[in-house]
Amino acid sequence: MLQRRNSLLFAPLILLAGCGYHTVNSAVHLPGTVHTLAIPAFKNSTQSYHTQAIFTEEVIREFTSRSSLRIVSGEDPDADATLRGTITGFQVSPLTYDNTTGQTSTYLVTIVTKLELVDRQGKTIWQNPSYTFRQQYEQIQDLASFIQEDSAATRRLAREFAQAAVADILESF
Repeated sequence: MLQRRNSLLFAPLILLAGCGYHTVNSAVHLPGTVHTLAIPAFKNSTQSYHTQAIFTEEVIREFTSRSSLRIVSGEDPDADATLRGTITGFQVSPLTYDNTTGQTSTYLVTIVTKLELVDRQGKTIWQNPSYTFRQQYEQIQDLASFIQEDSAATRRLAREFAQAAVADILESF
């Protein structure tokens, strides 16, 4: 009898704890007043050429695929909220070297951005003034081409950054 009563007491707690999994769009917890999101082009205060355009594109693509929000690229005074981003750091560092050739075999790419989501009145809804994203890449043949406009590695990095940043924004509420 005591065991059954304890089971009944703990059952609701177990149900409330949940498993941590969710379906698509179920993690969207932005304020209910946000239906339209403007995403102007990110600013870039680094030496990496054209990176801000690729990062902005990928963030827009990720929001479009992960939420039911109407996404507007660029400034829009009628948008319910605006996501602003600035790339403040972009660094590619060698991690390991090939013993036979002496060339770098893996690199660590670190991107630091300032992200801020504000409502129509300019009130901050969410922000991260130092959003840091790191990713390791193997054998980039030419380091200079890695950070050139539209390189495959930069696009892949932007896609992975966007997935992480959008998840953090949507799931932090």
